[in-house]
Amino acid sequence: MASGSSSNSRRKKQHIGKIHAFTSGKASFRIESEQSLIGGPGFSRVVFCNDPDNPEATSLDYTDNHIKSTKYTIYSFLPRSLFEQFRRVANIYFLLCSILSFLPLSPYTSSSTVLPFLLVIGVAMGKEAVEDWRRQRQDIEVNNRLVKVHYGDSLFTNIKWKNLRVGDIVRIEKDQLFPADLILLSSSFDVGICYVETTNLDGETNLKLKQSLESTSKLNDDSCFQNFKAVIRCEDPNANLYSFVGSIELLDQQNPLTPQQLLLRDSKLRNTDYIYGVVIFTGQDTKVVQNSTPPPSKRSRIERRMDIIVYFLFFTLVLMALIGSIFFGIATSHDINKDGIMTRWYLRPDKTTIYYDPRKAPIAAILQCLTALMLYGYLIPISLYISIEMVKILQCVFINYDIHMYYEEADKPARARTSNLNEELGQVETILSDKTGTLTCNSMEFIKCSVAGVSYGRGITEVERAMANRKGSPLIEGENYTKPSVKGFNFVDERIMNGNWVNEPRPDVIQKFLHILAICHTAIPDINDQTGNISYEAESPDEAAFVIGARELGFEFYKRTQSSISLHELDPMSGAKVKSSSRKRMSVIVRNEDGKILLLSKGADSVMFERLANDGREFEEQTKEHINEYADAGLRTLIFAHRELDEDGYSRFNEEFTDAKNLVSADREEMIEEVAEKIEKDLILLGATAVEDKLQNGVPECIDKLAQAGIKIWVLTGDKMETAINIGFSCSLLRQGMKQIIISSETPENKALEKLADKSAVAVELKQNVVSQITEGKQLLAGSTEYYDAFALIIDGKSLIYALEDDVKDMFLEVAIGCSSVICCRSSPKQKALVTRLVKTKTNSTTLAIGDGANDVGMLQEADIGIGISGVEGMQAVMSSDIAIAQFRFLERLLLVHGHWCYRRLSAMICYFFYKNIAFGFTLFFYQIYASFSGQTVYNYWSMSFYNLFFTSLPVIAQAVLDQDVSAELCLKFPLLYQEGVKNLLFSWYQIFVWSFNGVLQATIIFFFCIQAMGQQAFRKGGQVVGMEVLGATIYTCVVLVVNCQMALFISYFTFIQHIFIWGGIICWYIFLLAFGAMNPSISTTAYQVFIEACAPAPSFWLITLLVLVASLLPYFVYSAIQMRFFPLHHQIIQWLSVDRQSEYRDLVRQRPSFKPTTVGVTARFEASSRNLKEGLKGLV
Repeated sequence: MASGSSSNSRRKKQHIGKIHAFTSGKASFRIESEQSLIGGPGFSRVVFCNDPDNPEATSLDYTDNHIKSTKYTIYSFLPRSLFEQFRRVANIYFLLCSILSFLPLSPYTSSSTVLPFLLVIGVAMGKEAVEDWRRQRQDIEVNNRLVKVHYGDSLFTNIKWKNLRVGDIVRIEKDQLFPADLILLSSSFDVGICYVETTNLDGETNLKLKQSLESTSKLNDDSCFQNFKAVIRCEDPNANLYSFVGSIELLDQQNPLTPQQLLLRDSKLRNTDYIYGVVIFTGQDTKVVQNSTPPPSKRSRIERRMDIIVYFLFFTLVLMALIGSIFFGIATSHDINKDGIMTRWYLRPDKTTIYYDPRKAPIAAILQCLTALMLYGYLIPISLYISIEMVKILQCVFINYDIHMYYEEADKPARARTSNLNEELGQVETILSDKTGTLTCNSMEFIKCSVAGVSYGRGITEVERAMANRKGSPLIEGENYTKPSVKGFNFVDERIMNGNWVNEPRPDVIQKFLHILAICHTAIPDINDQTGNISYEAESPDEAAFVIGARELGFEFYKRTQSSISLHELDPMSGAKVKSSSRKRMSVIVRNEDGKILLLSKGADSVMFERLANDGREFEEQTKEHINEYADAGLRTLIFAHRELDEDGYSRFNEEFTDAKNLVSADREEMIEEVAEKIEKDLILLGATAVEDKLQNGVPECIDKLAQAGIKIWVLTGDKMETAINIGFSCSLLRQGMKQIIISSETPENKALEKLADKSAVAVELKQNVVSQITEGKQLLAGSTEYYDAFALIIDGKSLIYALEDDVKDMFLEVAIGCSSVICCRSSPKQKALVTRLVKTKTNSTTLAIGDGANDVGMLQEADIGIGISGVEGMQAVMSSDIAIAQFRFLERLLLVHGHWCYRRLSAMICYFFYKNIAFGFTLFFYQIYASFSGQTVYNYWSMSFYNLFFTSLPVIAQAVLDQDVSAELCLKFPLLYQEGVKNLLFSWYQIFVWSFNGVLQATIIFFFCIQAMGQQAFRKGGQVVGMEVLGATIYTCVVLVVNCQMALFISYFTFIQHIFIWGGIICWYIFLLAFGAMNPSISTTAYQVFIEACAPAPSFWLITLLVLVASLLPYFVYSAIQMRFFPLHHQIIQWLSVDRQSEYRDLVRQRPSFKPTTVGVTARFEASSRNLKEGLKGLV
């Protein structure tokens, strides 16, 4: 609102002077005690400011400013990548087979073994190299950014970030990032203040106020640093973002340094033209990097179980080889009896090699065992790994191009940064989420208020709208309702807008209320030079919403200096302001036009109501009723109150307050607290505000769906407890009636303990207090009797320190698992990672972490799956994530649709691969029975090599990429389907056994059916019986037909591509028989003309393959029919429902043991409200 407009000509400019802001309570400076630590263990760092080439400085050998997020280097790629490949036990086996294939005992040529193996390893290593190169390019861009550094003669020269050294003086311009951890020396403001945005660190877009020491604040020009020298002594590199201990020696004077002077790497300078700072931590020593962990090598649970299956198959392979070698040794030893007579004279055992020498039968048996180990290697599918790699890459393409996960506003699609964990998306049991920038937009809207006992504002919150939609009666704003277009302001009520508040019954109360709204804050106005429009930068988004709300209601704040604040309204005022996060309130003292001194205060209801005077409670009951309604709607509330001060009382307060602020001792914060406590009492209640912490679109609905899917959601945030709780209500993780187990360090007992001098004794007592609170929570859980009882665990960061200790963490986790929701407040990045590790390792469940800031990197890397939000909060989280999405709501589709599909597809793919190789391998074993286990193969060795490459692999790849057991719409409609992955129903040992048994059974039917049908009968027109080559071609044809048709029976969703691959695989085999059989016999060997001359002309060949096909598939068909009708899985029930919608199948889902009532989300909130209403009606009856 412009002051010069005619409509506002009666408005005056107000100036409020002597504004003093500080924060107390949670972070005590304790300057004296902390300064005494400098020089001791952990506090030994020495920085020579503006003199990095000092011999003493160079001898300290601090790390450079180069950073890397890559997994490999040029030198480590080959050994580390090979290590990654040979973590797969099958690859070790194939390596041994490749080596042995060069020996004469190999049953096939070396080229048919080595080339496929090299292809598998090469493709996998190439994929790793490409993914790491992408990270390398991001690192190169960061390391080569430019920053101005002082190089003598008052010159500041641009150098690359990576070349920064400890002790360098840097000049940072507005909107630039800090290249390293700096100590603020001065700024463009005379008093040395600057405003910092820590979006990249904690996701907060709110500005933080930093201020240099008075002794360095005058160094505000390039020329001031020509002869500048100082020495900083401080703590060693550590991961604590919120504390710093140090001192600077300047002109032979020691000045203490606090977090107020610390500027962290990757923070951004805002609303300040420039600052000067000295580099104290570089590269790996910076606090943001200290909070990160090296990129881990993640492997999915399915892949780890697959290794177990390979171990078992390898054991089976060895057993088969041992059995065969024993029989072979016995048979070989009898080839020449004691009298020298040859029993199998046609083998000429008297003129043979060592491999068949009856006189050295034990050696021959051992060599035959090695041959068998190679021959039966087809039990273990070499193409499985390369096929999985191909499938996962293609699945990632579908994720990347899913239009339903494309965020049009920011032009950002989903992006799978690694393909190793696709199937894990379908098995997530616990989600650990950041709050700011992840669940929320970090944007508040002023939506309602209660003034003088009257509620104003007709806006509808997302929580109210979600609950109404669940009830089937969507809320619709009135016909005259028009949502304001002002960001941060969603308030509509004609009674007090446009100056109409003067016509309300209590305009005097409303005016005082709006005064507090416009004055009691730390916001900074930013006036657009071209348009004249005013925007605000505030320390918290709710403060910005208050100032915008006051402006839109006629009280415009437009200017702030170090000594005054100006409004477009009423008369001059002057006074002082106090603020304390631990006291959860802020107060401003002002003088009005009549000379009266007023205390204007706002704060949480938990502390404000108890400070009201007896005659100041006129609107207490109505206000309490309103704030309860606002809380139910998911809104954040604050109470507004005031009182009048006399001159003497104010003078005494001002004197005591100034003395306390200037005190340099361990008791400074406590003294300020005591002075403020004396004056903040006997208040008169004015009303309350309600702001909506604007959630990202669709967050409540997404959480509701995930909760219905059986996924637990933990919130790990750096925000204070009250903020986190309010967000919990907004997104329906918390609700009215949910029992809260609060473990807090902010108890009166703990505060009293912190004043003691003996720190070790204090730590013991604090830990005992936390253990006591956890024990009480455990007892509360044990006393729960109703199935719908819901508990929420809320714990702060200081308590979390003790809860994560080895002797406490198991009990803490037990309580957390018993709760429906868990919220960890004031969590450091390290704590986020430790909590994630605790959940992952102790529960043995799949964890997913999601966040958007650099403070979430450790959590993302520690979790089984790390999801980065590629919003407006920087790219650190995305760079360290496995998958990037633009909005939290896309997690619903990513897990419930793509997660379920990928899990089912890969589970079926792996089972099918083992099934088809078992079927193929056992036909080889059965033939060995007839060949005295000699190692002779029934198949042509090139046919054996192409079995997995061409004839049977493509159909399963198509299935793993395209098959859909249930459509995307039904996946979202029935979120409980997701429990198939959580319970691992589709890759359980039972399913693996069923598929393996099916492979053995079909191999038995195929082999013995062919043997019995072809062994004695004439096969060709001339009466000839079959030879080994014809028998092998027939059995091989049956195997190819059966395993491909088996895939046709299994697939739920046919596409044109799948038809091509399934029937094309069969056709390819016949084409191969024709083409390969037409080659020179030296190449085609046993396949020469076998199809054209023997198989194709014989009717019995076609009849046998048809009968074998039917006989082999019939057991699976019968089993599937019985299982689907009497023991259906979740997806089969939904398939039935989509076809005939029989209610009996709908009831089957809820009868499953895995089903648990939903206790969080919009659905649970609605059910709880309905339950409470029914109980209330029963009470009335």
